[in-house]
Amino acid sequence: MFAQMRRKPVREAKRLPHWNAQGEARMVDVARKPATMRVAVASAFVRMGAETAERLAAGTVPKGDVMAVARVAGIAAAKRTDELIPLCHRVALTSVEIDLHLDRERSAVEVIASVRAFDRTGVEMEALVAASVASLTLYDMLKGLDRAITITDVGLVEKTGGRSGTWRRKGGP
Repeated sequence: MFAQMRRKPVREAKRLPHWNAQGEARMVDVARKPATMRVAVASAFVRMGAETAERLAAGTVPKGDVMAVARVAGIAAAKRTDELIPLCHRVALTSVEIDLHLDRERSAVEVIASVRAFDRTGVEMEALVAASVASLTLYDMLKGLDRAITITDVGLVEKTGGRSGTWRRKGGP
């Protein structure tokens, strides 16, 4: 049913830090990297019907304060990223913020996850997981009103810190 994953050739594995000399997946050793301030911002859009957006704005969703629950879910998810993504390091997060912006005109919620850490590796995955889980929580709490909700445009907006410095997505979130 599932095909065996092909190992990378040894010469190619030497250039890719997540592959050992035999072409097998491994966790990168970050022990020699200096700890620096790391920041990452990720975003997602949760698109829904106009009636659902209006109910969300009015606070008349049967499951209660949907935005507050989604915010807490995103924060909790960021803190557990290393348990979900196999080769991620456990990172000592110093801050996780989840901003939710309801755009009634577009019948969507923009989810923005900002994550900070002072550590040896970046927090891009933590920001992406936070935005994703906050979005999934919105879906879960609103699906009784609208099963056609979609989550779109999950992506990294920017990251700072570390050897590679600053990166920003062209065109904004």
